[in-house]
Amino acid sequence: MKLYNLYESEGIVVNDPGLKRVLGLNPRLMLKTSGRVKGKYAQTKMNVVERLIRFLCHAGTRGKKHKIMTNTTGKFTRNAKTVLDAFKIIEEKTKENPIQVLVKAIEKASPREEITTIEYGGAKYPQAVDTSPLRRISLTLRLMVHGAYDKSFNKKAKIHETLANEIIAASKESTDSFAVSKRIEAEKQANSAR
Repeated sequence: MKLYNLYESEGIVVNDPGLKRVLGLNPRLMLKTSGRVKGKYAQTKMNVVERLIRFLCHAGTRGKKHKIMTNTTGKFTRNAKTVLDAFKIIEEKTKENPIQVLVKAIEKASPREEITTIEYGGAKYPQAVDTSPLRRISLTLRLMVHGAYDKSFNKKAKIHETLANEIIAASKESTDSFAVSKRIEAEKQANSAR
């Protein structure tokens, strides 16, 4: 069964052992669960491409002013078309399966460590912690979408072009990718907080 009858989801290789169990790559023709997947680890049952589409709908707020960066207002079909257009560009540029490129980008751009704040005796200290696999995937997809929106907002480039470039740059572990640069920054902070 091919994804949207275009892309093969069988035989995708996940090299990161931490992400193997939680990266949903189950083959489906249409990617719309419509809230049917429930439970504590429901995101592991959802296909990773659907999660990317959902992050395009609303990728969350940014900064302290809670500025919402997306402009698609939750139109699932429009966002699915954006992702499919980005996948076509990825396939043209890399000559690979775009789902494999997306998985490679998630593996290379997901942070392994973060910092959290611990309060002890009235003082706050940064403490390095390991990032859970589900959070690694969610954070990476969110940062990819934020990077794509930054490069297309008020510019000539379209969102599907910038999303494709962001995924390709992240799969090559290039610092042109917003997600990779944020991963490097987070791991440096965690290293200094040890």
